[in-house]
Amino acid sequence: MTPAEPRTLGRSGIEVSALGLGCWAIGGTWTFLGAPGGWSAVDDDESVRALRRANELGVTFFDTAANYGAGHSERVLGRAFAGHRDDVVLATKFGYRVDEERRAVSGYDEPESDEQLAARIRQELQASLRRLGTDYIDVYQLHVGDLEPERALAMAGTLASLVREGTVRTWGWSTDNTEGIRALAGSPGFSVVQHGLSVLGYEDPAMLALLDEFDLAGVNRSPLAMGALTGKFTPSTTFPDDDQRRRASWHPAFAAGRPTEEWLARLDAVRDVLTSDGRTPAQGALAWIWGRSRRTVPIPGFKTVAQVEENCAALAKGPLRPAQMAEIADVLAGAGVS
Repeated sequence: MTPAEPRTLGRSGIEVSALGLGCWAIGGTWTFLGAPGGWSAVDDDESVRALRRANELGVTFFDTAANYGAGHSERVLGRAFAGHRDDVVLATKFGYRVDEERRAVSGYDEPESDEQLAARIRQELQASLRRLGTDYIDVYQLHVGDLEPERALAMAGTLASLVREGTVRTWGWSTDNTEGIRALAGSPGFSVVQHGLSVLGYEDPAMLALLDEFDLAGVNRSPLAMGALTGKFTPSTTFPDDDQRRRASWHPAFAAGRPTEEWLARLDAVRDVLTSDGRTPAQGALAWIWGRSRRTVPIPGFKTVAQVEENCAALAKGPLRPAQMAEIADVLAGAGVS
C-alpha cells in the first residue's frame, strides 16, 4: 500500500492533504429555505476536538459554508484553529442570506445589479472572515449549485479582485453543472470545483474530464454518501426529524427517510474489495476516490473524534490499486451500475 499523497488545488498552487473534512454536520440545527438543514444536535466541544485531532493526523483542508448552522460551523472552525490559522487551508462558501440570530438561511430573490452583486459578495466575505477569525479565506466558493452560468460569470470579476487584494487565495463553485464549469474555467483565480463523487455513483465522468482539461481541483462532497457507505446502516435505519438524511431523497442512497435497499445491496456487492488490505468500508470508499483521480480531495463529514480517526486512517492505506478499481467497476457493471 502507498499512502495517499497531498493534492494541489488546481492552478492555484495551494497544497492540501489528500483528505479534507466537510463541516456541514458540525453546524448543528438550522433551517434552510424553511426546512431543517442540519444533522441534528451537536457537541461543539467534541467538534473542536475532532477538528484538532484531524490536523494532528495530517489533515490540512477543512471545508465549511456560511450556510452551515447559519454561521455556526464557521465559528466552531475558527475556534478550533485560533492561533494556528496558517497551519490549515480553510474553504467556505457564499450565496445565501444568513440570519445567525434565527439560525435560518434563505435565498436572494430580488434582482441585483452588477454593483449590488459585487457589494453583496464583499459583505458576505467579511461576515465569514469575522466568524472564522481570520483575515483571508483560502478557497471561496459559490454555493448556489443551480445558478445560471451567466449569473455565475457576473461574479467572476469581483472574485478575481478579491484574489488580487489577498482576502481570497483562490475561488470555485460548488456545482455538478459541467456546462457552468466550462463557462467559468478560464476565469482568473478560479481553480476549484466542489462536486459529487462516490464509489456507487453520484458522479459525472464529464466533470472529471473538465478538471483535467482546465487544471482544476475536484473537492468531493458526499464521498461516503452521507454515511451510507460506512456499512453501519440497514434498511430499517431511521434518523431524527432534524437530521438532513430524513429528507435527503435528492441523494440516491436515501428515500422516505431511510437508506435504500438498492444502495445497500450495491455496497454489499463491492464490500469485499473495499475492505481489502484491512480497510473499513468507509476507508475503502475514500481509497476508491483517490484511485479515481489525482485531482480529487474527498471531504467526508463528521460529528465525533472517532469518525475522524477512522477516516484519517485511510490516508496511510492510500488509494485502491488499479486491479481493485477494475474489479469494482466490473462488479457494478454486472449489477447495472455505471
